[in-house]
Order: sequence, then C-alpha cells, then structure tokens
Amino acid sequence: MLLPDTQLFVNNFWLMFGFLAGITFIAYLLVDIGIKKDPEVGIMAIMGSIAVKMIFCMAFVLIYSIKEKGLGVVFLVNFFSLYLLFSAFEIYCLLRNLRHQNLK
Repeated sequence: MLLPDTQLFVNNFWLMFGFLAGITFIAYLLVDIGIKKDPEVGIMAIMGSIAVKMIFCMAFVLIYSIKEKGLGVVFLVNFFSLYLLFSAFEIYCLLRNLRHQNLK
C-alpha cells in the first residue's frame, strides 16, 4: 500500500460529489437556456451561473466544516479537486456549445 493509515477521502465524499454534480448541472442548464434565448446575454448568464455556483459552494463548505470537526486538509483537497473537475467539465461543454453557435 502506498500510504498506509492515511485517509484520502472524507466520510461523506459521495454527498460532496452529488452536490457538486447537481449544482454544476443546474448552472450549465441556466447558461445553456440563457445562451439559446439571447446570445447577447450569454456572457451575463455565464458570469451569473459562476457566481451562484460559487456562493452555493461556499455555503456547503461552511456548513460542512461547522458540522464535521477535523479532516480539514483532506476535505479541502477533496472538495477543490472535485470543484475544479466539474468546473473544467462545465467550461468544456460551454465552449463546445459556443463553438457550434459561432459556426451558424
């Protein structure tokens, strides 16, 4: 074993995964609807979804850190790695949709 007696994941990892997946999906849907409705407002929809996603994620971190004591570094590594993964996926999907929109 590479790291014996080391906890790499928080106990509620799948709860955190589900929360970030859900909030990313909702943000993506809002941006997609905003871009299809009016391409001129697309940038505002993207910025708004990023702000809403950030606020909900900060609230999640605050609530989780109040409820769970300890494992602070493990939680932060798990949370921000998932946050970056889902943000990269969202940006990839948005750029793909914008590229198809520019070709029209």
